[in-house]
Amino acid sequence: MDNNNNMSREQRKISRNSALSSGNGGGGGKHPFLKVMGLTLLVALFVIGAYGFRLYAQAQNSLGNTYKALDGKAPSAKISDKKPVSILLLGVDTTDNGVRDTETDYRGNSDTMIIVTVNPTTNKTKMVSVPRDTMAQIWKGVGNNTKKIAKINSAYNIGNEESAVVTTEKLVNVPIDYYVKVDFNSLKKIVNAVGGVDVDVPFSFSYGDTGEKESHFKKGSMHLNGKQALDYSRMRYEDPEGDYGRQKRQRQVITAIIKSAASAKTFTRYQKVLDSISNSMTTNLSFTDMQSMFLNYSGAAKKIGSDHIQGYGSMINGSSYEIAPTKELQRVSNKLRKSLGLSEETLSNEETKLNKYNERRGFSFEYTGTQTQNYEIKIVSSTTSSSAGTTGSTTSTEGTETEHRFTGAGSGPTNY
Repeated sequence: MDNNNNMSREQRKISRNSALSSGNGGGGGKHPFLKVMGLTLLVALFVIGAYGFRLYAQAQNSLGNTYKALDGKAPSAKISDKKPVSILLLGVDTTDNGVRDTETDYRGNSDTMIIVTVNPTTNKTKMVSVPRDTMAQIWKGVGNNTKKIAKINSAYNIGNEESAVVTTEKLVNVPIDYYVKVDFNSLKKIVNAVGGVDVDVPFSFSYGDTGEKESHFKKGSMHLNGKQALDYSRMRYEDPEGDYGRQKRQRQVITAIIKSAASAKTFTRYQKVLDSISNSMTTNLSFTDMQSMFLNYSGAAKKIGSDHIQGYGSMINGSSYEIAPTKELQRVSNKLRKSLGLSEETLSNEETKLNKYNERRGFSFEYTGTQTQNYEIKIVSSTTSSSAGTTGSTTSTEGTETEHRFTGAGSGPTNY
């Protein structure tokens, strides 16, 4: 009986071992579960890879039409080299189809101008607003000086993206590698595409564009949809800080968009995000550049510093200007150059020369009295278009200072 039982156990053992090793000569078939798991992973990777290729193809298709090179400037290789880069953000005051009110073929002004630096080594992003009314000498492009003094937001109207980029470079002595131009009204679509944005409202107010329902904002934390974000970014007359307050709110919204776009939840809305951008954006960032930034610069989106050029409000020739003191321009230039890994350079341009000229005449950026001060624009051209080839021609206009918002030469935000 015991022998039979022993035999049965031995036979069952032999039978079980034979079954486990069948077809393999006793080799790799000992773990069929691993086979199934490996096959499952293979299928999953294939599906994910196919989906990823689909995302890639759709992204490339959506963003392919946004590219526009800058005339007179060779494409930058800084992103592919993983170096710090600078980007000029331009918000243009046209509607989605390029028409404002009853005007056709209206180019608009770049009423929002923000210099952004992104450093993949320090993992820091800097945003510096340039007030739309900043007095600047307008350049149409590299080597094409119009020798005209105007509000900096008119540079885009005068000479497209090239003019806005070069004029900004000359103002603060900082190289601009890339630009991104967005029709301001498209902000609604972009914010909706990322699922809205969270902002900290500095004070309660209401605002709505002409003919549209007002948006109401209550001091404190708020989650904004697209229309609310656009209204929040536009209001300036009720802000105690005027256009400077509006610039702060614009930087708030852009920062919130960057953070929201970088979150995992936006991945499920990628097509809406891409569509909202592709229909309203022009840039000299190639699709490859955008890929590289996503892969190598995303860490810098976690720490974003905010700043602006603080000007001195004046009326010149009947128009309201913000005149940036030399010390303020130098402060901003130093900060931006440092964030790009560049050494400081003493700023010398038409704006600093005009400041020096007016200060010699008795003009003071630290003046707080009630008596008006004149700021004179005087440009001495090296050549003229005259057939006689005369040199040293001079044009000048005078203005009266009516509003003083600058609180001291060289002062400004210290959180940059």
